[in-house]
Amino acid sequence: MPVINAITDVEGILVGHSTNLEAATGCTVVLCPQGAVAGVDVRGSAPGTRETDLLRPGNLVQQVHAILLSGGSAYGLDAASGVMRYLEERDVGYRIGAGVVPIVPAAIIFDLGLVTHRVRPGPDDGYAACVNASDAPPEEGSVGAGTGATVGKTRGREHATKGGLGTAGVDLDGLVVGALAVVNAVGDVVDPETGQVLAGPRDDEGHRFLRSVDVLAGATESPAVAAPVNTTLAVVATNATLNKEQANKLAQVGHDGMALAIRPCHTMADGDVVFALATGASDEPVNMTRLCSAATTAVARAIVSAVENATGVGGVPSAREAFA
Repeated sequence: MPVINAITDVEGILVGHSTNLEAATGCTVVLCPQGAVAGVDVRGSAPGTRETDLLRPGNLVQQVHAILLSGGSAYGLDAASGVMRYLEERDVGYRIGAGVVPIVPAAIIFDLGLVTHRVRPGPDDGYAACVNASDAPPEEGSVGAGTGATVGKTRGREHATKGGLGTAGVDLDGLVVGALAVVNAVGDVVDPETGQVLAGPRDDEGHRFLRSVDVLAGATESPAVAAPVNTTLAVVATNATLNKEQANKLAQVGHDGMALAIRPCHTMADGDVVFALATGASDEPVNMTRLCSAATTAVARAIVSAVENATGVGGVPSAREAFA
């Protein structure tokens, strides 16, 4: 499957970041101002979400206008209010009489305490991310919602490696599937092809990455698994024309991409969430098996890209910096 650069290669999708490097937090918005049929699948056991129930088949609203991904734990959900304000000013939203209600589902990661517990993304940050949004390939690494993300925390944050935000996609000869991921996992990020650990818990000597599954197998209690301070978030987008049932299926298989690239994933301390967006810009016939396969691949590649492009923040080194 030919690789494409980013989720913004999907027609109708814009991405913008608001980044606070000093406080090691931020937020990212995926805008679809023309509307997109959406789905969601929440599999982590410690999620923080907003407006996910309305994405399920059978509910009234058929389209959303943005997805917000944010740091700041549950406090960061407040940044969605800024996205709503931005869209309302442009008369974008679910129309009710003379007004509109922008539909902005959201999910968060826990990045509190990497630098501070007191600074979290709010409405102004959500608004700023919208102002910064474009259809250009988004910046990757320690930016936006990935600013304070870390991975490989089975030995605690002091042995962790920097996570971040990544994007990737697949071109299906007319149909396009893109993914954006914010990687803040308990587990390791691995090469899906070889299983090599690309970012994970560092050993005491600072010479190599350990495997989290091995750490967990030999530990009676892990500081990372004892607290729900982790999450990987992803948005899968396609130009295909889908209904809500199909969009929800696309979100489901996005978790297969997580499982390919994060080991272990969906733990009791992770709040893993995948959103799916279908813009309907293409009327090409849809083969759902082919589309789902591409979504799995795109999410896995986006997760790998997140750690490959990360830079150290708050004393946690990136994979490139860990053993320099």
